[in-house]
Amino acid sequence: MQQRASVFSDGGADALRRRIIVASMIGTTIEFYDFYIYATAAVSVFPLLFFPKVDAAAALLASMATFGVAFVARPVGSVLFGHFGDRIGRKATLVGSLFTMGIATFLIGLLPTVMRVGLLAPVLLTILRFCQGLGLGGEWSGAALLATETAKEGKRAWAAMWPQLGAPFGFILANGFFLLLTILFNYNSAQSQLKSDFLIWGWRIPFLASAIMVAIGLYVRFKLEETPVFSRAMAHGKKLKVPLAVVFRKNMKELILGTFIMLATYGVFYLMTTWILSYAIGKIELGFLGIGYRGFLVLQLVSVFFFAGMIPVSGWLADRFGRRSVLLVVTALIILFGLSFNFFLDPAVMGTGEKANMGLMLLFLSIGMALMGLSFGPMSAVLPELFPTNVRYTGSGISYNAASILGAALTPFAAVWLVRHHGVGSVGLYLSALAVLTFLALLCSRETKNTNLEREYDEN
Repeated sequence: MQQRASVFSDGGADALRRRIIVASMIGTTIEFYDFYIYATAAVSVFPLLFFPKVDAAAALLASMATFGVAFVARPVGSVLFGHFGDRIGRKATLVGSLFTMGIATFLIGLLPTVMRVGLLAPVLLTILRFCQGLGLGGEWSGAALLATETAKEGKRAWAAMWPQLGAPFGFILANGFFLLLTILFNYNSAQSQLKSDFLIWGWRIPFLASAIMVAIGLYVRFKLEETPVFSRAMAHGKKLKVPLAVVFRKNMKELILGTFIMLATYGVFYLMTTWILSYAIGKIELGFLGIGYRGFLVLQLVSVFFFAGMIPVSGWLADRFGRRSVLLVVTALIILFGLSFNFFLDPAVMGTGEKANMGLMLLFLSIGMALMGLSFGPMSAVLPELFPTNVRYTGSGISYNAASILGAALTPFAAVWLVRHHGVGSVGLYLSALAVLTFLALLCSRETKNTNLEREYDEN
């Protein structure tokens, strides 16, 4: 079934599309910034301030566990915000998700540490991390729907890739901010002292500063209009009482396939951002590389531009050749990339401390980030295209965020354990296994390039 020629008929269609692109990209950038500053702090700050009474490896594992809590919350957020997104609209729900994430992130910047309030500190940290997950759980699918439901015919993947750019842009902002602070505070993670001004109060600045960014994002989103596809569904009387019940009854296959289609994307990204940071800057005596935090952060920031650069490429490819064929090729490359971890990251090859081969590390990060961009770019078209209009927010959100539990919540924690017990090559095998599952899901799925987005379900 062919898509309708356009969801707009007025002469201002292009201007409205540009406004939606800007709003969705700004919103996802802010949400991912909030999410990533926690990820960075979970490796370099929180083990020292919230879990200091255990050995360094156990503290890192505990901090990674709180990092993973958000991924458990994200499917809950997708259900909660998806319900309202499919009933009252994309715009109002996106405002709520951004507000939820913003409050939680700001409050993390105000938290007392374990030295002040004992075990209450990690408990509060975990609760606020859960709230961050709720917010992001409702954010992605709404931003993706804004773009896909207003796209030109044949350009849906290109339009949908713009909110995807929020992920690398948010990463650059978050890690660039932390890099700047480590320079200003002269902070060295390899010789961290609890009396350092960075650990006393400097780490709080990125969290508190998020309030300014959230205010900007809310202003932009209040200016948006509802998508015509959703407005027409409501005009047809297609509002469902419980979208969640309908999508589980009628789209269980799509929910499962969508979850596993996203699996490898999550795995490669959180290995390239969160786990690799812990492995690179961790102590040599624990089997890690002992690279300085500041130097490694520069490499990550350089490599993330490959992530950003490949997102538009993947959107163009997905519109030209189809989503399924492009993702099959990229996923096969991720499988091969996983098999290369020993070649790049084994301490005997990479070197440790000041003798570490930074060029080889940059090559590894750049390949991983490029594959991430190619895999992530089409997802904001693929997942929404699996579901009808009045369950699309719920269905795409559940698939996207259920995959986060399997591909992201467990991955950094499992990788820390694997590298200590079976070497760094086992982490690559873990990634390859995730990618094999994604490859199989893609083989079982259909091409969605020409899907009609104005499909609707009746209540029964």
